[in-house]
Amino acid sequence: METGTVLFEIAKPPSSELEDDDENGGMDSSSGRFVRYQFTPAFLRLRTVGATVEFTVGDKPVNSFRMIERHYFRERLLKSFDFDFGFCIPNSRNTCEHIYEFPQLSEEIIKEMVDNPYDTRSDSFYFVDSKLIMHNKADYAYNGGQ
Repeated sequence: METGTVLFEIAKPPSSELEDDDENGGMDSSSGRFVRYQFTPAFLRLRTVGATVEFTVGDKPVNSFRMIERHYFRERLLKSFDFDFGFCIPNSRNTCEHIYEFPQLSEEIIKEMVDNPYDTRSDSFYFVDSKLIMHNKADYAYNGGQ
C-alpha cells in the first residue's frame, strides 16, 4: 500500500473464451475456485496490502454480501479477514478495495513458510443473506526469486 507496487493481477478470460471452452468441454464449472500464488520472501515482511476486486451482479439484487477469508500456515491460523460489501444493485459492475493488515511474523515462522512452499493456505467464504454461496481456496509459496 505504501509504495503502490502491483504484486500480481488475476483476471478471468473474456466471456467469449469462456463460451468457447464450455462448448468444447474444456472448462470445468468449478475452475477459478482455486488459485496458487508464488511470492518472494519479502512479501512476508509487508505490513499492509490492498486488493482491488471487481465483480458484477446479475438480474437480482444481492442483500448483505459478505466475504470472510482465513489464512493458515499448516494448522495455525495466521489471520482472519471479514469484508462486508452490503447491498449490491442488480445488473451492476462493482469495484472495492480490501485492505489487508498483515500479522507480524517471527523470523522463525517466516523461514518455515519460505522453506515449505504451499503449506500456507487460505479459504474465502462468500455469503449472501448469511447463506454460503461460494468457497474459494488458495495456497501460497514464498520462495520465489530464490
